[in-house]
Amino acid sequence: MEAYKRWVRRNKDYVHSMESLANGLTWLLPERFSDSEIGPEAVTSFFGIITAINEHIIETTPTQRVTGQAETSSFPYSLCITLLKDLETLVEVAAQHFYGDDRKWNFIAATEVIKVLVRLAMIKNSGYKMLLRGGETVYVEKGLDAVNYSKQRHGELVDPRSHNLKNHFQHTPWNLEGKALSALSRFGENARMVSERTWLSRVQHQQAIMEPPTLMVEKPSLSTFLSEKGVPGGLFVMGEVMFVVRPLLYVLLIRKYGTRSWFPWVMSLGVDLIGNGILSAVAVSRNSRKGPLFYLSNDERDELKRRKLLWALYLMRDPFFTKYTRKRLDHTQKLLEPVPVIGFFAEKLIELLVGAQTRYTYMSGS
Repeated sequence: MEAYKRWVRRNKDYVHSMESLANGLTWLLPERFSDSEIGPEAVTSFFGIITAINEHIIETTPTQRVTGQAETSSFPYSLCITLLKDLETLVEVAAQHFYGDDRKWNFIAATEVIKVLVRLAMIKNSGYKMLLRGGETVYVEKGLDAVNYSKQRHGELVDPRSHNLKNHFQHTPWNLEGKALSALSRFGENARMVSERTWLSRVQHQQAIMEPPTLMVEKPSLSTFLSEKGVPGGLFVMGEVMFVVRPLLYVLLIRKYGTRSWFPWVMSLGVDLIGNGILSAVAVSRNSRKGPLFYLSNDERDELKRRKLLWALYLMRDPFFTKYTRKRLDHTQKLLEPVPVIGFFAEKLIELLVGAQTRYTYMSGS
């Protein structure tokens, strides 16, 4: 296993190229969306698992580690989430083949339960931070993010726009003192870079291999987090829990009411809207000192945007898809059919969309 890890880390570009090619070709497998065809989905899941394992090996390379808060737990939560997502489509197809359309939801619900438990454990292990990409990406605090995480517990945050004098004086070029200090700052940085190249680079390289630098950030317990953040902290945790539990709630409602009912669709959308609304409101809340109560890193801001983009999947879920989206797709296909080349590719694209829509796991957004 260690030999395989070394090979993957040395040839990561080649590994990425081969994985992208293999994953792309799986979409061309015959009978990809057949109700009784398990083989293509098994092949897709296999390549997905191999890709996830290789990515985990590359990300955990000692020399690739960056300064920040590392995942202290020995259990690879992010890898577990990725493997579950790679397997869930195969589970759905196999359950549908052997047990039928109605009973397959029991197996999908079981898969969602496992994902909920892993994600809740991941939230607790991270110190109640926001899940990135549903837990597939490990949260790493970098630079000012780690400093702000510690500072915000005492009500003071470091402003990234004014954390050094150089930025301040660069914005006031008419200030002679600013020009002098800016020049000295640049001179000091250049001198330090030259010095590090000559005698410090080897030491830093060996340190990166033997002991990657990390910022030890204390992870609060739930009671500590709630006592420090108060009501906004409780709302933040509730918003994350709603995001985690929403897919399971959706599956359980479909299992009871069926895919043709509007009740699961409306309830799932309502949970998404309320949960994201709570997180967005808490993110901009301010304490008595007029400072932000929660500091969101760039990754967390991007995650909020990503979650909002996932709302587009509601257009592809029944009963909305059957009643509205499918008619629009058919109309578009007939409109583009006479156009050479474009009509052919439009037909294939719509065929893929309609086929993917039949699988819950492709449109779940979880």
